[in-house]
Amino acid sequence: MSQGTETVRKLLVAHFQGDDAGFRSAAWEVVKQERQLNHTVLANDLERILREANGSPAAAKTFFRTLSTSNGNLPKDKDKNACLVEVTDPDRELNDLVLSTPLRAGIDRVLRERRSSELLRSHGVKPVQKLLFCGPPGCGKTVAAEALAHALYLPLATVRFDAVVSSYLGETAANLRKVFDFARIRPVLLFFDEFDAIGKHRTALDEHGELKRVINSFLQLLDGFHSETLTVAATNHQGLLDPALWRRFDDILMFATPTAVEIESLLCRHFRQFTVVSSVNLRTIAKGLVGFSHADIERIAHESIKETILGEEKQVSASTFKAAVERQHHRRAITTLEDSRVPSLPVTPKKRSTRKSP
Repeated sequence: MSQGTETVRKLLVAHFQGDDAGFRSAAWEVVKQERQLNHTVLANDLERILREANGSPAAAKTFFRTLSTSNGNLPKDKDKNACLVEVTDPDRELNDLVLSTPLRAGIDRVLRERRSSELLRSHGVKPVQKLLFCGPPGCGKTVAAEALAHALYLPLATVRFDAVVSSYLGETAANLRKVFDFARIRPVLLFFDEFDAIGKHRTALDEHGELKRVINSFLQLLDGFHSETLTVAATNHQGLLDPALWRRFDDILMFATPTAVEIESLLCRHFRQFTVVSSVNLRTIAKGLVGFSHADIERIAHESIKETILGEEKQVSASTFKAAVERQHHRRAITTLEDSRVPSLPVTPKKRSTRKSP
């Protein structure tokens, strides 16, 4: 085990055991090691943080305790008192994901910049701060955000649009402001899943122009947002996004349906514990599943495994695997048919707030 790895282990053990002295001792070891590596800017910044704590890491402990055990300090909607973000400690790892070569290169580039942010800032440039994930549903955008947060040792703060979007005029923009204020004072990965819920093209206006106001507010908030937080937005419908949003993101990563090679790799990973009988050729099967999403492949594998467990078998049989594939084909046919039947719904006018100004 390297010296740096051992120090990180000491930090984590001290933190989770509530050992303030041990945590501080390990933190000073980090400062010393960074100076030996000539990472002067980072070492100075870490030393400043430690000295400003006046010998007590109480503020950091309060932050972690707040995130893990209480919603008391999370931003909330004024009317429903609902939390606007859900904070979790992600455990997904990037090596567990099957990503295309360009996509993995893009994510690795983000990690490299974020991990060397002090070096970049010392030269007057900033690391990636705002990312947009695009692509069809079920192709790994959400799990990639979780894995990215895990790799950067950041809590994942997922924006809850069911709470953010309000029926009162002006409240949605106010809720978005609360979300950004929350992320400004604490480092997190701020994740806007299904981003098109608030990012639609401004020509799709309701009679009050509320959508336009929300987009304009979001653009202003995004432009003025400068912090250690990494902001990631994900959408299944990039064609619906307002054009002004695109240039606000430092990088745009496309998540496509997996290739035959990637599908084979996904199946092999899912069947590590329960192997498939030798008569099933996963490479051949994978070619027939091109067009399926990562989530589709995962469902096929999991259903096969569950049937194998319930049947008290040691291997996934050809019939079990074939039945799971057929069920997924049927499921996709149903969802595709239903999507084509869904009519355009009329936009419900927003309620005007009845609150009196203070």
